[in-house]
Amino acid sequence: MPRIDDPSPAATPPAIQPDTPALVVAFAAAGGEAARQALHDLRLPGLQRLLHLLQPAGRDDASELTLTPPHERAWARERGWRGADGTVPLAAWLAQDTGLDGGLDGSNTEPWCLLTPVHLHMGTEQVSMLPPEALQLDALASRQLFDAIHPLFDSEGLALHWLGPQQWLVRHPMFDGLPTASLDRVIGRNVDRWLPDAPQARLLRRLQNEVQMVLYTHALNDERERRGQLSVNSIWASGSGRAPVSSPRADVAALETGLRAAALGEDWAAWREAWQALDAGTLRDWAARAEAGEPLRLVLCGERSAAHFECQPRSLWQRWRARWNRPEPTAVLETL
Repeated sequence: MPRIDDPSPAATPPAIQPDTPALVVAFAAAGGEAARQALHDLRLPGLQRLLHLLQPAGRDDASELTLTPPHERAWARERGWRGADGTVPLAAWLAQDTGLDGGLDGSNTEPWCLLTPVHLHMGTEQVSMLPPEALQLDALASRQLFDAIHPLFDSEGLALHWLGPQQWLVRHPMFDGLPTASLDRVIGRNVDRWLPDAPQARLLRRLQNEVQMVLYTHALNDERERRGQLSVNSIWASGSGRAPVSSPRADVAALETGLRAAALGEDWAAWREAWQALDAGTLRDWAARAEAGEPLRLVLCGERSAAHFECQPRSLWQRWRARWNRPEPTAVLETL
């Protein structure tokens, strides 16, 4: 896990209006010179039009070493989360949405964690995680691996549930308040610094080691390697915690992830193309809704920061000024 002085956000985003639609754009910007060059001369007329119609409404600034990236913080706050870094309860929400736990009002909720089957690449100097999508794991193969590790969790009193090829849920009291790193923080990076190191995670770390040994000798992985596929050699724990007692409607906030794959793969040509597609589609539609007078929120997220924008009443002078002071999208994105 990263050691930094203060991993929590440095600024508090605006209060959430539960019934106001919000669009949270993940990976709208990224760090590094190559990413900055990709922003150069990128024309985004849909975003420019939308920013012209909305007003700045606060920022969420933090380190790029926080366990929870800005887009997950922003989306979770739309759902009523106000927790510490690394405790966005993605697993608990999945459990609620699938009827495994409590009601949508958060009553009778349990602490949950999301387990994702992954491939860890053993390099000469570090162990890094490949994108889980690279496994191309189907339901049948996933169930075989899930069934193989299930007894390990049963023996320790952890309730394991299969939701999908890349979504396994586990319930146990140790996940209540346990900080875990988002997959989006770890992909392509050295996993050692992101492993949970809280005392309550000792059992989880031991189980992860035992899972790795089971997967290493599993016949399915031998077959995958013979076919030239990546082996499934570990699991990653994320999204741990207990859901808030009450949450705004989940369908009010949309998390736009169309830029994610290219950004995590550092394919900046593809990232520019994805930005242009997003701009010509979703953002143009949202600009039309804003022009029609619909109250909206927009959150643009990078690796460190999130910039919030929303519809706010404006005086005649403010409207006149806005006609001549249109924000340049790239200037906004470079601050993230």
